[in-house]
Amino acid sequence: MNMHPKSISIKDYTYDLPEEKIAHYPLDRRDASKLLIYNEGKITEDVYHHIAAHIPPNSLVVFNNTRVVEARLLFQKPTGGTIEIFCLEPHEQYSDIATAMLQQERVLWKCLVGGASKWKRGQVLEKKSASSGKEIILRGKYIEKRPGCFIIELSWTPADLSFAELLHRTGAVPLPPYISRKPEANDAERYQTIYAQSEGSVAAPTAGLHFTKAIFEKLAEKKIQTAYVTLHVGAGTFKPVKSDTMEEHEMHAEFMDVSRKTIETILENGNNKIIATGTTSLRTIESLYWLGRKTMFSPNHPDLQLSQWDPYDLPVKNIPAAAALESLLDWMEKNNEERLITKTRIIIAPGYRAKIASGLITNFHQPNSTLLLLVAALTGNDWRKIYDYALQNGFRFLSYGDGSLLWIHPSCRDSGGL
Repeated sequence: MNMHPKSISIKDYTYDLPEEKIAHYPLDRRDASKLLIYNEGKITEDVYHHIAAHIPPNSLVVFNNTRVVEARLLFQKPTGGTIEIFCLEPHEQYSDIATAMLQQERVLWKCLVGGASKWKRGQVLEKKSASSGKEIILRGKYIEKRPGCFIIELSWTPADLSFAELLHRTGAVPLPPYISRKPEANDAERYQTIYAQSEGSVAAPTAGLHFTKAIFEKLAEKKIQTAYVTLHVGAGTFKPVKSDTMEEHEMHAEFMDVSRKTIETILENGNNKIIATGTTSLRTIESLYWLGRKTMFSPNHPDLQLSQWDPYDLPVKNIPAAAALESLLDWMEKNNEERLITKTRIIIAPGYRAKIASGLITNFHQPNSTLLLLVAALTGNDWRKIYDYALQNGFRFLSYGDGSLLWIHPSCRDSGGL
């Protein structure tokens, strides 16, 4: 490592983003978005429809199949005021998001609350709506205030609805705060990847929004493999860095779920290019390396989790990615785990060297954000060149905007690889 990211000043990772560069609506066709291609200092451009032409045969492209839930719930107070509840993540009493989403009748959830000053602890709010000819009554009870969130008990009838179904029928799509408009009917489909499966995100893995059935067919024709991981995106992905240095910035924990088969597929493709679709996919596959390293030194550890500074604070040892993944698979076998379900808070910032990924497909991110730090970690100082080019050549920014295929600069990648 050249430096420890704790000392990074976020002021060194900003740029001027004019409002007119932010995409407030998606294009009519997903794969019509512009595509910037970066490879060792050289920049070219194309459109997503042709992305397979820029990926070598036998590569592996990894996708995050998380599904965005309708996490915004609006309650009307008897006095007429509105309380907005934004569901962040399950209460810690649930082992994982899937378990929490299957709860019936009632659930405890960590939430942000708009208008919280008008809501007294213990007060119950009620929202009535109709779906498929049945009346749904949803109640929200303020239980506890915590740093950064509230604990809210949500209960409902009919009691046989799961929480996932309840949100789908009564909630609204949680568009990012920088899209300054209300959600519209089209957002329910367009702010969701076509391969979304596992419900639990409050934000879309936006790099995947550009992918279509036609693109997947072209990837298959070129013998480019695909694999899926799950990282449930939290609202912390939009959290700006407000501290002077990264040492004081707390990364959000996110649930990840990766099958044994996917880890084996990554291991088998070690000699080929491995491209992560989205920062969430990249953080997930890089987390696999560090979790594997932990199993090498603590093989009997019953619970694997990753803190934000682990990649920088663990003892420096030149351990190949293949060895770390093999150790992780051994740990899963010993613990009878077919899926690795845990939390990661990994922060990828300048000073980090990629262990597994050789490329990243991603949109253009906000100034002063941890996502921009991630891009800088993979491209070095060329991140400015990439963003200047995009700003000067009509690229649309942020979640509904255009994107890029960034080949990780050799100086930012571990030479050992898989």
